[in-house]
Amino acid sequence: MAEQFILRLADSRMLAPTVRHLVFERVDGKPLAFIPGQFLQIHFHYDDGTATKRSYSVASVGDGSSPVGRIEIAVSYVDGGAATRLLSGLQVGDTIDASGPYGRFCLQDADSHPRYLLLATGTGVTPYRAMLPQLAKLLAQGQREVVLLYGARNETELLYGEEFEAFAQAHPGFTFHGCLSRQPRAVPRPHDRHGHVQSVLAELAPSAERDIAYLCGNPNMVDAAFNALKECGLPIPQIRREKYISSR
Repeated sequence: MAEQFILRLADSRMLAPTVRHLVFERVDGKPLAFIPGQFLQIHFHYDDGTATKRSYSVASVGDGSSPVGRIEIAVSYVDGGAATRLLSGLQVGDTIDASGPYGRFCLQDADSHPRYLLLATGTGVTPYRAMLPQLAKLLAQGQREVVLLYGARNETELLYGEEFEAFAQAHPGFTFHGCLSRQPRAVPRPHDRHGHVQSVLAELAPSAERDIAYLCGNPNMVDAAFNALKECGLPIPQIRREKYISSR
């Protein structure tokens, strides 16, 4: 159930030239109970006093079923953006108002299809990071596969890329494809792909019998991939979407 609370910045680091990873703790000391895939809302005011808010998926990696003490998000900076001005200026110890968790972009217990197709661009990959403990448990049970297609212009924009690579090496059945649309890595990796996520999707031959797909990130990618999956025969309940729209 969603709550309102105050978050205090505990740590931060730059993930990419325009993306910052922020680590918060609740001022009241309580952990955050959330389901991987859900998001928080950050509440603030424009310069004229008008109240507004922005949504950010929880990126924290817990055990997949218990509350977390450290609440992590990834923030993509938008030129001239009010949220960018607020969040880029936060120093350790500063506080912001928040509420949550919200959303249903989560793995479902009733799912029984043998493969998950996870598609993302930009900070749309953050819910999949939070899902890693759940995916590890599913993969350990056998008879399941997970493929993550993550689109970026170049390798510096593959947020948490090394974490996904390490997870793939440690968990047979999980495949990570970095889909680089502008510039390949200086040292290419075997699972890298060239082009946009939706163009690489055809390589996986999606099917209604085999797949459940999750799409998160740029609306153009989400729409294109959604249409491609429908053309492959996936019914709409097997295609779950969350669009990330940059707001000023």
